[in-house]
Order: sequence, then structure tokens, then C-alpha cells
Amino acid sequence: MAALRSSLPWAKLPLIVNGPMANVAGGDLAAAVTKAGGLGMIGTMFDMNDYKKNLTKASKLLPQGSISQSNGTLPVGIGFMLFAQKLNAAIPIVEEFKPAVVWLFAAVEFDDYAIWAKAVRGVSPASKIWIQCGSVASALHIAKSSASDVLVMQGADAGGHGFEKSAGIISLLPEAVDALEKAGFGHIPLVAAGGIADGRGVAAALALGAKGVVMGTRFLAAKETTVPPKYLAALLKAKDGSQSTVRSKVFDELKGPNAWPVAYDGRSIVTESYTDHVKGVGIEEIRKLHAEAVAREDEGYGEKARVAIWAGSGVGLVTEVMDAADIVEQVRGQALKVCKAL
Repeated sequence: MAALRSSLPWAKLPLIVNGPMANVAGGDLAAAVTKAGGLGMIGTMFDMNDYKKNLTKASKLLPQGSISQSNGTLPVGIGFMLFAQKLNAAIPIVEEFKPAVVWLFAAVEFDDYAIWAKAVRGVSPASKIWIQCGSVASALHIAKSSASDVLVMQGADAGGHGFEKSAGIISLLPEAVDALEKAGFGHIPLVAAGGIADGRGVAAALALGAKGVVMGTRFLAAKETTVPPKYLAALLKAKDGSQSTVRSKVFDELKGPNAWPVAYDGRSIVTESYTDHVKGVGIEEIRKLHAEAVAREDEGYGEKARVAIWAGSGVGLVTEVMDAADIVEQVRGQALKVCKAL
């Protein structure tokens, strides 16, 4: 834990991180989470200019000296999806802004992480490499090959994308802790993600061996997150996440052929597109109906939603829109209260 704390000297315990959700976790959210003693993350899909825009915004919201930071990095992180982004386009951004954390995810091959990690360290040695994985085997492979500073262990309850074959963190996390320790990598901190939406989940993750937690779905309801209003309404309406959300590759087929690596699928709120898929409707017809729905006034998010509405199984715990700082402080306070009562 000391190594993790030394790289994030402003952070308060337990460490709370917002997921680098593509195109919705921007500079406003990252700065707010960091100011509240967490780690703010920025994510985008394809456009590298979005990174520059949001990192510049975070820089202005976190002026030098306003946050305790000793190694010259910008006290936020950025997430890269390796299958969709080019290393030669990403490295200049890392070199210019020197974020505290560079989070790597969704490589086509596990060995790609080592290539990216080496390039990142070459231009920003003080930036820490966080790599997201979803199985014990992947954690061991990455630990051996890429010298990751932190491993993000994502369980199957997570919203958005992750390993199609995965387990919840209640079994994934402790097995990974034991396996890494046995292999000589017990010094690498693990951060838990997937289904965590309040302080009780944070306390559970800490008990399982995590040194911090990542929340995605909970931060979709932060005021600083750039979520379409109708998406947010669907999110707040959803209850009983085990029934109202589902993992499926069909969500990545709605606009065209699935571009994600074969090991990945995604969790979304159940939609008409998914229901049709289960009924055996062909993908071309599903795509046609999806395109028609997107063109409607409700943009496909209405009662008969057809667009993917990424959300984790903890969605039923997300009941109101709050400032990101209030989310961090509320969750942290609840976690500390639970831990104290144990």
C-alpha cells in the first residue's frame, strides 16, 4: 500500500477511483474526484484530441501546487484501449501532460501491454502503469511480462467492457492475491472493479485484498460526467441489476461488425436489441431497427430502448445525481464506518 500511496500523495484512504469511461469521463470529473482525495481518470474512444482537451481542462482545474504531488506529474490518470488506439498517437500526449497514472486496457495480445508500458516509461518515467485484467491467468501473465505498477482486477459485475469469461471479485480478487504472492509478485497492489457502487462494496473489496476500488456506474450519475440525459434517466430508473443488466457481445454489433478483441463482451441495461437477439432475430434486422431508433427524438433511449446503455450490476444502488466530490466522500465515509464496525 505504501508504494501506491507514494505515487498518489494527495489521496485519502480508502482510495476511490472513477473508471476511465470512454467519452464520458472527462477533465471535469477527473479534477473533481482528485480534489476529493480520489484518483480522477479520463477516457475516450478514438479521438486523441479529446484527451488533449480534457487533460488541459484538468490542468486548469488542478493548478500546480493545489494538490500535493512530488514527482511532477499531473494528478489525474488517462485510460487507453489498446485495440482501438495507436501507440505513436498516444505517446506524445503522455509526454506532454505526464499524468500520474496511465491505465492500459483491452490489448489484442497480453504482450502488447509490455510494449506500451516501455514506451510510456520512456517519455514519462514518473507515470505509473495500471493494467486492467479479468482473470488470474491474465494477472500473472501481465505481472511477469510488463512490470505493471498496479493491476486493476475487474469482475464480471462491471458495466461496459471486460472479459467475457470472468468471475465476480468475491472469488477473483482473493485468488489473484494468492497466486501473485506465490509467484513472487505480491508487491503489486491490486485495485478492484466491478459491481462496487457504495461504501459497503468498498469495504468488501478491501477485505478481499484490494488496495483501492474503481467505480464506473456510480460516477455515471455524477454531475461532472458527460452522460446524455436520456442515458442518465434510464440508469436511474434501472433496479435489480442482476435482472436489468446483462453481458452480451450483441451490444457491440449494433452499429456494425464487432471491433473488440474476442475475449471481451460488455454489460448493458437490457434493451429491445438484446431481447430480439435472444429471440433469434438476425443481426441485420437488429441493426436496422437500432438505426431507426437512434434517429427518433428519444435517440433510442426511450421505453423501447435499442442503444447500448452500459451499466454494471450495481446500477440499482445508483439512485440520484450528485457532485462527484460528494460521491467520493459519501462512499469513503460509509466504507470507513463499515470497516470500523467489523
